[in-house]
Amino acid sequence: MKILYLATDAFGGHGGIAQYNRDMIEAMCRDSGVRRVVAVVRAGQAPFGQLPSKLDYCTRGLSGRGRFIMEVIRAAFANRDATLLYCGHLNLAPLAWLLSKLLGRPWVLAIYGIDAWKGRESRRRKFFALRADLVLSISQITLDRFRSWCPVPDARTVIVPNAIHLDAFGTGPKNQDLLKRYGLEGKRVAMTLGRLESYERFKGFDAMIDVLPLLIGDMPDLRYLVAGSGNDLDRLRSKVAAMGLQGHVIFTGAVEESEKADHYRLADAFVLASKGEGFGFVLLEAMACGIPVIASSKDGGREAVRFGEIGALVDPDNREMLASAVRAALEQPKIIPAGLTHFAFTKFVGRVEAVLASVVPSRHLSAGGSKQAMASASSLANFLP
Repeated sequence: MKILYLATDAFGGHGGIAQYNRDMIEAMCRDSGVRRVVAVVRAGQAPFGQLPSKLDYCTRGLSGRGRFIMEVIRAAFANRDATLLYCGHLNLAPLAWLLSKLLGRPWVLAIYGIDAWKGRESRRRKFFALRADLVLSISQITLDRFRSWCPVPDARTVIVPNAIHLDAFGTGPKNQDLLKRYGLEGKRVAMTLGRLESYERFKGFDAMIDVLPLLIGDMPDLRYLVAGSGNDLDRLRSKVAAMGLQGHVIFTGAVEESEKADHYRLADAFVLASKGEGFGFVLLEAMACGIPVIASSKDGGREAVRFGEIGALVDPDNREMLASAVRAALEQPKIIPAGLTHFAFTKFVGRVEAVLASVVPSRHLSAGGSKQAMASASSLANFLP
């Protein structure tokens, strides 16, 4: 089997989608039935790190949208023997559909969170998404919200949740250098890690800041560590100042991958009081460091904690409920929950192998006519990010 893989980003990228693509590519390369994965990426920057031996990683499309399209088409014709097309984002579906028609190969569409939820639907997106041979979702909530506007049959859907590399984390003491860097010596710490972007205000930073006045009255030593960077940072700083919470909220800025586990270990509780997460991968990372976590009952975070089995669930709009959950989490011991192995990377590899085995033998073409298949690459540029 040879797989042609289209991705927004993967190696050299940041964020949950890039991590998912890295894990998916690695899992494919570990499959003994896969001889090659040819990946063309839209974004990312060097260094790309250690790449799997079976991977051809094309970064020539990083310079722009038009160049990316050219490189995808070039890769398709250079790898006409590809068995399967994997589309790593809904925005790339037009290209994947076109290539599946030209090459006569099945294609898989991956969806994650708000990229595929109702509210982002359009006739154009629906047209292409309906023609995927298989829709692969990271969570049930994302699949349900996707199917509310794009009714793909059950038989053409599958859920493959995020993976966690347990050996990359683990419990441990708080890093003394980081404690000094942020002035956290002798403090109790609640933490959230994520992008601080204005278009992603569903991450739950505001909810946690809003609940701090309910907590610091009887816990004056509590600090809220906001880890991450983005264009919403100034607004959050201003909000903290307006509430008089400057001494209780610490902004770390961007966290280097090499320091991520140590940042998690600074926390006594990890809080993701979000309303728009497709899954909540950071919850897995925090739990893998032994940190008690609080997830939202209103989005994919509930699946990351297995509906309350390995982490607390709260309504992020209920301030009293959230405050009570934070108090309880701060008193819990730091242990890695046994149920976290459900998301272990080794199990992810098995799930991916099962997906490949199910979709490739069929070798059927996607539904729909072929007149649109010869649409020009220049017109497809309008569909891409």
